[in-house]
Amino acid sequence: MDLQDPLASFSDEFHIPTQKNGDKHIYLCGNSLGLQPKQTASFIQQELDDWANLGVEGHTEAQHPWMPYHEFLSESMAKIVGAKPSEVVVMNTLTTNLHLMMVSFYRPTSKKYKIVIEADAFPSDKYAVESQLKFHNIDPADGLILWKPREGEHLCRLEDLKEIVAENKEEIALFMIGNTNYYSGQFYNMSEITKLGHDNGIIVGFDLAHGAGNIQPNLHEVGADFAVWCTYKYLNSGPGSLGGCFVHERHANNKELKRFVGWWGHNKDTRFNMRKDFDPIPGAEGWQLSNPPILSMAAIRASLAIFERAGFENIREKSEKITGYLEFLLSDFAGDKINILTPKNPKERGCQLSIQVKNADKSLFDAITKQGVIADWREPDVIRIAPAPLYNSYQDVFAFAELLKKLI
Repeated sequence: MDLQDPLASFSDEFHIPTQKNGDKHIYLCGNSLGLQPKQTASFIQQELDDWANLGVEGHTEAQHPWMPYHEFLSESMAKIVGAKPSEVVVMNTLTTNLHLMMVSFYRPTSKKYKIVIEADAFPSDKYAVESQLKFHNIDPADGLILWKPREGEHLCRLEDLKEIVAENKEEIALFMIGNTNYYSGQFYNMSEITKLGHDNGIIVGFDLAHGAGNIQPNLHEVGADFAVWCTYKYLNSGPGSLGGCFVHERHANNKELKRFVGWWGHNKDTRFNMRKDFDPIPGAEGWQLSNPPILSMAAIRASLAIFERAGFENIREKSEKITGYLEFLLSDFAGDKINILTPKNPKERGCQLSIQVKNADKSLFDAITKQGVIADWREPDVIRIAPAPLYNSYQDVFAFAELLKKLI
């Protein structure tokens, strides 16, 4: 499979961490922090050189002028999330963008004020949603509805979400769903969720933190009102790097839509007139606040350039194959020792498999780590394994499976 893999050569474009003995780690943790592209340093160095040589004039005279720098990312990022370039902007960080979106799209009334999230949403999503409810003087115990798996199950069922809506549709204002669950790896049916929401007068937003660069969310076609994501996982932009934001084009020119604003979202033609009333740029750019951090954006541009060359369709195709191979290997020896929480259907997952090993605790994960595998542990008992298509090989997956077989 490695010999037949059209993406095999891309692993050479990433720095793969090495062990103390000089051997490369088997890095299966792109769902937490993606590896650094080798060209990232030169992309950042170019901006440092332009800063050193040009000072403030770099805003217009740099090799990649800083003034419109975020625009250099929009087309590539739009392909990754299935949107129009005007619907996408790279700015801020994920939870900041989530708050900005909820300011605009969560507009509770005395009757319609509840928010639905998945029960095991990533903590920052839950914190953000709860704080928005409190900001509007709504008790989260009343205003927050959790979409839960059934007793004894790990995955959320769409029919249960439909039942929630049937029981509360007059009161639900917003779906705020993490489209690929960080814990289980389940990729929710975004089209069905969006249709369910819109058919019942509910605004629909998604957190793609574990989806962007992993699955194809087709945001424009799905019709979600908004989405947010980070870029440091599957998009390899570096720790704490900027996030992304999607606003569907039907909201693009709605100047009446309430928002928290800053000068970088103001009409580019009059931005530097300084004394003009706020005039938002059409599209997602109108939600920008401040001029962006160029060094962070350079790292994102370095990674997106690799995605462009690889082609996201090819990345997704390999993702299904290599994750299916991992599942096959585990199932081949697991018996009743291993439970895979993640859906078996490749269309309902990305590249992550969430594994429970019977009667195991974190000592098993520690043993795997000592043998050179970098993976991810989530309490209480899940090992998350994510073979990233751009830099992981089928041999990586095989070696991990062989190691796990010996340890359990």
